[in-house]
Amino acid sequence: MEYKWTVLTVTTVGVLMSGIDGRIVVIGLPTLAAALHADAEQAIWFTQAYVIGSTIALLFIGRISDIFGRVKVYTLGFVAFTAGSALTSLSTSPEAFIASRLFQGLGSAALFANSAAIVTDAFPTNELGKALGINSVAFRTGSMLGLTFSGLILTFADWRFLFYVNIPVGIFGTLWARWRLKELGQRDRGAPMDWLGFATFTAFITAFLLTLTLAVYGTLQGYVVAGLGAVAASAIISFVHVERRHPHPLLDLGLLKIREYAGGISALFLNAMSWGASILLLSLYLQLVKGFSPVQAGLSIVPFDIAFLLVGPLSGRLSDRFGPIRFTALGLATISTSLALFSTIGPYTPYSTLAVYLVLGGAGMGLFVSPNMSSIMGSVPPERRGVASGLRATVFNVGFTVSFNIVIISLALFLPYSQVTAVLSSEGQGPVPSPVLIAFSNGLDGVYRILAVVNALAIIPSVLRGPRVRVVPGASGLSGSNTGTEVASPE
Repeated sequence: MEYKWTVLTVTTVGVLMSGIDGRIVVIGLPTLAAALHADAEQAIWFTQAYVIGSTIALLFIGRISDIFGRVKVYTLGFVAFTAGSALTSLSTSPEAFIASRLFQGLGSAALFANSAAIVTDAFPTNELGKALGINSVAFRTGSMLGLTFSGLILTFADWRFLFYVNIPVGIFGTLWARWRLKELGQRDRGAPMDWLGFATFTAFITAFLLTLTLAVYGTLQGYVVAGLGAVAASAIISFVHVERRHPHPLLDLGLLKIREYAGGISALFLNAMSWGASILLLSLYLQLVKGFSPVQAGLSIVPFDIAFLLVGPLSGRLSDRFGPIRFTALGLATISTSLALFSTIGPYTPYSTLAVYLVLGGAGMGLFVSPNMSSIMGSVPPERRGVASGLRATVFNVGFTVSFNIVIISLALFLPYSQVTAVLSSEGQGPVPSPVLIAFSNGLDGVYRILAVVNALAIIPSVLRGPRVRVVPGASGLSGSNTGTEVASPE
């Protein structure tokens, strides 16, 4: 087998596992909240802990991957993710579950930050969109499996089996990566680690996400939240100061001078912020408002992934030929239309209508994801792909986490905290009472309207990224390095 296809098979296992794990929690959230006696805040942290754990480590992992090798770090990521899955399955309290998910997120960071970079190293530019499109298909296939597996598992077995399924896949992925992958990327050998940059960035991202989360849930006094916000602001200022002066920075800020890269990650951030919590919202709506069982809810969301599977690879191949802009812009417009339509659903909306909206959203994501990923990763010099992919993943995760905060803020306008907890913990008790059901549905309408507007804003940086660029080796380019310069190529 040609090596580039070996790379694709190995990375496909990683993204397949990530897709399964992400959706398993989405469908199982009401059951987990009831089984572990979690309140609304803890239940949301079941999902956010995983994202926060991976976000904190992404830039650090991207940097050490550039220094020590992406394949080594990627393989260790499989080990950590598998161990985290095992620890999560053994949890007996909300706190233990959240801590285990944090650790699992660290392993996910190594997989997420390096998979796109490893694929980019192995494939030529004119096949990159297709390769990343296949990875996206694998992720969506995992998402569909997660939806259906979770429903079946919760119907016939204990919730702990939701995480047992990751263990054999993780062992296989670890061995496959160890035996078959080899280092192709250029390493930044001998470069010192930017520990001060890592410390200030970790302080920023932790304080920032905690500020958003705790402010939304209202669990601490205002001055504590304000203090966390001040820490976040001070840390990001210090981080920028350190990175501008360090000879080997954790984040080469010169990456943001690449117009195509900056436009791509800006669009990615706004899209993640708008779509991150949408499937979770729909899962809660189907189970707690419509009274669907977990397996019914999981199967009901599958049309989104089918549409993505049909459109994603085609979009990736066509973007290789015609450039990414027209596909990303059309995809974002389609997603916003889908979100706007979801703002019209109510307690008695027929499922056939929801299925149409899901297909529209899945087609839009298929149009957007692969071309945008190809544009981002193809715009940076080879020796900076690790940190560039790490920043891409960090931006996505922060946007994803902010999406949950937007949801909780919007729902809080219609339901008090105690009722939100009651809704999330009502698993096994049928549909929620009528007054709460109506208030919850009204809250969903407001949430989806806000998310539609946020996603539409992503069209602006997506279009303004300009034409594709190629990097000419040996010319002066990014700050702090002599890596390359940008030359525009026609769309």
